[in-house]
Amino acid sequence: YFQFVQQWPPTNCRVRKRPCSKPRPLQNFTIHGLWPSNYSNPTMPSKCTGSQFKKENVYPQLRSKLKISWPDVESGNDTRFWESEWNKHGRCSEQTLSQVKYFQRSHAMWRSHNVTEILRNASIVPHPTQTWTYSDIVSPIKAATKRTPLLRCKRDPTTNTELLHEVVF
Repeated sequence: YFQFVQQWPPTNCRVRKRPCSKPRPLQNFTIHGLWPSNYSNPTMPSKCTGSQFKKENVYPQLRSKLKISWPDVESGNDTRFWESEWNKHGRCSEQTLSQVKYFQRSHAMWRSHNVTEILRNASIVPHPTQTWTYSDIVSPIKAATKRTPLLRCKRDPTTNTELLHEVVF
């Protein structure tokens, strides 16, 4: 199976040791990755032997789409982020998805599982004082996608609160 992971850039940028590439990070969930997994070792295979990243498989047909759905919010080097994700995870999926299909499928899943829109429709939006429970967030996502996501949070060291970081399908 595959784990499709979307990240919330403001959390990613807030809990980092170094500032992100843009002073005000995107206010939309973006793709972190599409990771092949298996039930005996759900932490993803490693040391895969598939082909290395080829930029020409992404440029020009997918580049503009991926810059929106799968930007590198940390360094701003989108191509290097895509290369890293492909070489670490995508190569392990090459028997199922070619590099082009891997990125096409990821973008299509981001559009069909639009966490930002789902939560906005449920009136769950960034707020300085409002908080939500795990189930408050999972319920509308599950209703819209017919999938139960896993939520991953990170602790904000300045406020000592848990911030939503990733949604995993």
